[in-house]
Amino acid sequence: MMLVKKRYSLLTVFGVVLLINLSLFILGYLIIKYLKTPGMEETSAKLLSINTLLREVCALVFYTLFFYFSLNYFNKLMLQRKAALHYIGYCALLFVVVLGYFFALNYMLPQNINVQNGIDKSKTFALYLFSYSISSVFFTGLALLLAYLNNLRDEKKQREILEAQKMQLEVDKSQANFKFLKSQINPHFLHNTLSFLYAKSLPYSAELSEGILTLSDIMRYALNESTGADDKAPLKDEIEHVRNVIKINQLRFSNNLHVNFEVNGVVNDMEIIPFVLITIVENAFKHGDLQNADQPIDIKLIVEHGHFYFYCHNKKKSGPKEISTGLGLDNIRNRLDFAYGSNYKLLIKDEAAFYTTELTIDKL
Repeated sequence: MMLVKKRYSLLTVFGVVLLINLSLFILGYLIIKYLKTPGMEETSAKLLSINTLLREVCALVFYTLFFYFSLNYFNKLMLQRKAALHYIGYCALLFVVVLGYFFALNYMLPQNINVQNGIDKSKTFALYLFSYSISSVFFTGLALLLAYLNNLRDEKKQREILEAQKMQLEVDKSQANFKFLKSQINPHFLHNTLSFLYAKSLPYSAELSEGILTLSDIMRYALNESTGADDKAPLKDEIEHVRNVIKINQLRFSNNLHVNFEVNGVVNDMEIIPFVLITIVENAFKHGDLQNADQPIDIKLIVEHGHFYFYCHNKKKSGPKEISTGLGLDNIRNRLDFAYGSNYKLLIKDEAAFYTTELTIDKL
């Protein structure tokens, strides 16, 4: 048999029931006391009688136990995914219990108000039965509704926890893969080799040597910059990395690529999680028409009062398209979720001829 921990503690249920009972009692007393109508003074006195106070104590005890057992049992049924028949049976039991409570309370501690005045005794029982039945249905339905709403909230919270754990696992996996890749490459050897090639090529081709130097900067930044979940890089370094990638691609295509990159605002003291911007730009380079002078790749970065905005727009290539897995954008979305939570927006507009990516971060 599946054991289910109590969702609602007796003390918590008692506190809520006590607060509601006291609030309703005080409200009723104030209304009766200050409502200037005939007979209200007598009703006010009866409201503070021993009989009425005993009824309130009984109500407090009964409703505490009623909601404690009903809410926890409904929660157990929901967690165990029981069929509707179990709910119907338990609701019927609760209905009988509440109905019995009302009749027992009225028998042992009858109300001071003469409800039989003007009504013959044959109709009094039917009146009580109807009134108590309505109340029993109300309290039973209320218990079921409260348990259902709390169960929905618990499931939502559990989904959020599982999604956060899944995201953390993906970040950890990506970080582990990156560290493994870095371990296979000796950064100093690579940098020294590229520096040697740069020095050797300088007398023969300024363009080639410039390309080697730019590639050296790109590789050094990619290998040295951390990709931890909480680590951030200076925004100015990320911008420089984007400029270098644009530059190396221009060298590849004899400076025939049409790319506009505009930066506005003070970026020196700002930080951002690394490699997000370059992933967006590389996606545009991979799928965009870079040699259309009328439709260049348009990249804008704006920082104002800590508010960050990044825009990348490109015309798509005509003809056969490269297969895109979307893993790069999914990865940065997961990293943005982890780093900024709800304080960012990543909007992607995929049209027939154009592709636009906009990243907004409320506070860097």
